[in-house]
Amino acid sequence: MNLLIPIISFIITTCTATDPLQIKSVTDNTIKIIPAAERIDQYLHLLKDKNVAVFANQTSTVGNTHLVDTLLKSGIKIKVIFGPEHGFRGTADAGEKVETTIDKATGIPVVSLYGSRRIPSASDLKDVDIMLFDIQDVGVRFYTYISSLQEYMETAIEQNIPLVVLDRPNPNGHYVDGPVLEPRFKSFVGMQSVPVVYGMTVGEYGRMILEEGWLSKKAMQAYEQNVLAATYPPGAKYFQLTIIPNENYTHKSLYHLPVKPSPNLPEIQSIYWYPSTCFFEGTVLSEGRGTDKPFQIFGHPSLPSALFRFKPTSREGAKEPKLKDKVCYGWNVSGTPEEVLKKVNNKIQLQYLMTSYQLFPDKQNYFLTSKKSNIKPEDYFFNKLAGNANLMQQIKKGTSEKDIRKSWEPKLVEFKKIRKKYLLYEDFE
Repeated sequence: MNLLIPIISFIITTCTATDPLQIKSVTDNTIKIIPAAERIDQYLHLLKDKNVAVFANQTSTVGNTHLVDTLLKSGIKIKVIFGPEHGFRGTADAGEKVETTIDKATGIPVVSLYGSRRIPSASDLKDVDIMLFDIQDVGVRFYTYISSLQEYMETAIEQNIPLVVLDRPNPNGHYVDGPVLEPRFKSFVGMQSVPVVYGMTVGEYGRMILEEGWLSKKAMQAYEQNVLAATYPPGAKYFQLTIIPNENYTHKSLYHLPVKPSPNLPEIQSIYWYPSTCFFEGTVLSEGRGTDKPFQIFGHPSLPSALFRFKPTSREGAKEPKLKDKVCYGWNVSGTPEEVLKKVNNKIQLQYLMTSYQLFPDKQNYFLTSKKSNIKPEDYFFNKLAGNANLMQQIKKGTSEKDIRKSWEPKLVEFKKIRKKYLLYEDFE
């Protein structure tokens, strides 16, 4: 579905990848990448004299200052702040429910969209004139910030409120790989039929799900009514999506995040490994939470003792890690950013999943699921991460990595064609 819109729906406020100034291969540190939030002159005028709702967390910075503080100092009136998984300050555990509070630093209400509800209410948005989204993503389907973006966008459409997305570079934006999600496995860790690594910034991704008509039925009906309205009286409030792009970023860029995006992605090496080793969250193995190298260290007490030895412990962001205080044996794939980047090699690395399953003595209980008597494929968290039931079965059968990757290819080719239509920056191929 691709809607032709007679009203302004996208405002790309500066040069894009097709403009001469943007076509740069940023593969070293000599060219400074500037996230959209730091390009204040590009969006401040959109917020002036308006009541603003901000969806943000600890990554929403302008230099060393939080976006909220920057906007307040610039005279912008913020009515409400929304926070995603891990909370507005980014300290909550993965999956931990965060409740609504008042931000002590500013006195502004902070509404959690990862607590008792995930969607802003009409009362939350009362008198709000414009909605703002600025959160650092890591470019992986099961990292929940893109799911939060989708539901925030759907709310903006349904409430007829303009939405501004401040784009940020994607540290895994230099490749596309992994199985494409099948609709029956849709969940908050995967809402769209995209691969595990989709190679898009949040701005590009938001543009894609809107123009492809991938939002909720209710939101798309409201959006089409917007389209049909065609004209609005002066001063009328209506939904439009404005994407403020990064400067000097391309999909060849290797971008190191200045702020950790969540407690268990403390460094770029964990972010590079995350698309591959987060699959262990769907197994009995520790994925490294509770260590100083989450997603770079993984294992289980039942694996051979000759392997790497570690012990997960309670710490901030991992108060109750899997296999807490138990000695585990497994792998340590850490290294320098350059070493890890070379090991990952722009691919989902499957060898550790396959080997750990082969070595695990209790294969029947390797994959986590509920204790229901009638278990369906959708009940396995591993399948929700994979987006299908095939990968689990392939691992159980001992299918070769080459054949597993071959099974992904047809849908990957289809997705890449769709993706190309919505890129705002020079691609990696």
